[in-house]
Amino acid sequence: MSESTRIVVTGATGTIGSRLSAALVQRGYQVTVFSRRPDKAVQIVPSATNYVGWTPEPHPGWVKHLEGAYGVVHLAGAPIYGKRWDDNYKNEIYNSRVQSTKGLVEAMASVEQKPRVFVCGSGVGYYGDGGDKVLDESMPPGNKGWLTKVTIDWEAAAIRAEALGIRTVMLRTGIVLDAQGGALPLLKMPFMFFGGGPVLPGTQWFPWIHIADQVGIIIKALEDERVSGPINVTAPKPLTNRDFSAALGTVMGSPAWFPVPHAALWLVFGELADTLVTGQRALPTRIRNLGYHFQFTEAETALRDLLKK
Repeated sequence: MSESTRIVVTGATGTIGSRLSAALVQRGYQVTVFSRRPDKAVQIVPSATNYVGWTPEPHPGWVKHLEGAYGVVHLAGAPIYGKRWDDNYKNEIYNSRVQSTKGLVEAMASVEQKPRVFVCGSGVGYYGDGGDKVLDESMPPGNKGWLTKVTIDWEAAAIRAEALGIRTVMLRTGIVLDAQGGALPLLKMPFMFFGGGPVLPGTQWFPWIHIADQVGIIIKALEDERVSGPINVTAPKPLTNRDFSAALGTVMGSPAWFPVPHAALWLVFGELADTLVTGQRALPTRIRNLGYHFQFTEAETALRDLLKK
């Protein structure tokens, strides 16, 4: 198999990265995993071709693996919902995204045969709290909120790859639904004990996406040369938090009667709670216009598929 089928993936041990890596191998690509823990990556992504120790700062040991690669998919980053936010964890969230992206772009600049495409993570947090406003990729960034700043800086670091002649895509991802990881295991837990309900006020928008479509859109971004710049990676039919909770309750056979107040979230999550009571009515306008066909457009159908209900 030629070098032109080789794709470097960071964050391959995460929910999205592990699913993506397996799908790429099935499509005939050679996957090189960049990981801080290559030994762990071997267990989680056993079908990859190569496992390379990686740090956010460029190092000859991993930079050489960018030479001649078809593409780079950068999904690494400390989980947004990983733990309570304090200053140390906020620094980890920021540096694991922004600084690592700067390092990758710097490394790609140093190789002679550069990757053809760079697909970098981002998030709908770019738009801040959008209220009821419909948000497509033409909308400006939000003007407040720490997570919005992280996302703006993240995209600014990624777009520098364009100056190297590398087609660059930023994935403004919503809330990814997967049975084994991401937000869904946490979201469904209260419903397992008949204590589920919306996060107040409940009117905030919930920009969900099924993991299958998340992976499908990344693959399209890699393969379709028309895809560049920012794309919203969300389902075409977002719901309010209240309506999503009702759909989850219906699927699980549990009522969504117990709303969660902001104060309770703050006790558990700290500043992160502020992001849970806001939302984005983000629509995947650009990727749909480029011909991507969603497998899951209805939240209840997506939840039944994932939860096997």
